[in-house]
Amino acid sequence: MRMKYLTRTIWLLSLVSLFTDLASEMLYPIMPLYLRSIGFSVVLIGVLEGVAEATAGLSKGYFGQWSDRLGRRLPFVQWGYGLSALSKPMLAVLAAPWWVFLARTLDRLGKGLRTGARDALLSDETTPETKGRVFGFHRAMDTFGAVLGPAVALLWLAWRPGDYRLLFLLAFLPGLAAIAVTLLVREQRREPSSRPVLPFWASFGYWRQAPPAYRQVVGGLLIFALFNSSDAFLLLLARERGLSDATVIGLYIFYNLVYALAAFPAGYLSDRFGPRRMLVGGLLLFGIVYAGVAMAHELWAFGALFGLYGLYAAATEGVSKAWVSNLCARPDTGAALGTFAGLSSLAALVASSTAGLLWHWAGPGLTFGLAGVVAGMVALYLALARLRPATT
Repeated sequence: MRMKYLTRTIWLLSLVSLFTDLASEMLYPIMPLYLRSIGFSVVLIGVLEGVAEATAGLSKGYFGQWSDRLGRRLPFVQWGYGLSALSKPMLAVLAAPWWVFLARTLDRLGKGLRTGARDALLSDETTPETKGRVFGFHRAMDTFGAVLGPAVALLWLAWRPGDYRLLFLLAFLPGLAAIAVTLLVREQRREPSSRPVLPFWASFGYWRQAPPAYRQVVGGLLIFALFNSSDAFLLLLARERGLSDATVIGLYIFYNLVYALAAFPAGYLSDRFGPRRMLVGGLLLFGIVYAGVAMAHELWAFGALFGLYGLYAAATEGVSKAWVSNLCARPDTGAALGTFAGLSSLAALVASSTAGLLWHWAGPGLTFGLAGVVAGMVALYLALARLRPATT
């Protein structure tokens, strides 16, 4: 079957995401080790990640609405991927804390710069009937990078243990490939948005102007995001239950592999049966996983749960973007998707901070149990919600 809805632009943007995630995930397993080796405390690592994610979260909405106003997406995509690629070799140049903060913030600023515009460009290339498949295909390609990246890092460290800096330089190569592919993308002329560009500190002003159905769906997803902490907590729990570092990284690769393989079929099913059903099913899977990991101790149990977690991600990540992009006016797609992504990033920052405190005070049982319960409640809300039409 020929998949004509996968246009040249969609293929190129998906390849860009694959190369970029390959570069980023090459560094994911070793970043905490490297930071500790150059003198970062756990607290300073937390501050670093908090500042970086806040930068990404705040900038997604701002640059998304800016791309709407100009009626152009591609410059934001090219500059965003360029900044992220440049940040990788910077970490190999100096080990000073201020320089590391600069490099990490530059990486996240690049993500904020490109995310809304890239997702809007994907949305512009398709129709409401095929958006699930398109966003699912993009997530699949992106996540294959997350499979390859940690595998490359493991092979590198097995060959040259402790040689982190050269790995940062090597990570620039797939980043450079991503930049080269963005130069091949061509975008169609589109109608600019009539809305003025809000200042950076009012980046999420689209929320007040958004259709009621957008606020209903995104509001429910944001409540879930406030309790959906970083995947690092799942990896940490597996490590504390006695699994080796290599096994934990292997579970992370397995999760990403399941996610990558299931993302496109999940997108197809969302087009066939509706994104609401896929999202509800995905949230219920999340609840099962988080209830299960609190009790898991054996490798087989963690393997099964990480596999289900990959199915949850496939059923929610791309599907949610496809659904949200259908709840806004076409000229406002960048602002709508940027606002959703930005608010989700900030909510994830709160979720991870809260999870850390709950873990410290009451242990992992409450941390994962509470998140699972909230996921079930949001699934019920989305299943029963009567979406209000836009007012004219």
